[in-house]
Amino acid sequence: MQVTARQGDTLDLLCWRHLGTTAAVVEAAYELNQGLADTGPILAEGAVITLPDAPAASTPIRATVNLWD
Repeated sequence: MQVTARQGDTLDLLCWRHLGTTAAVVEAAYELNQGLADTGPILAEGAVITLPDAPAASTPIRATVNLWD
């Protein structure tokens, strides 16, 4: 998936916005976009960034119990 950076975007913000997570996705995005780390933390406005596929859900969320309700 290719996305276009807006003013003030960082790579982790793009991953969160489009994939819903940053865990292990930011590193994969850096591998897909060689030289991106050399540009600094804030991406240039209008930069086209290739993001990896969204990761599959790994661990189901456990229901919690509130003892005081």
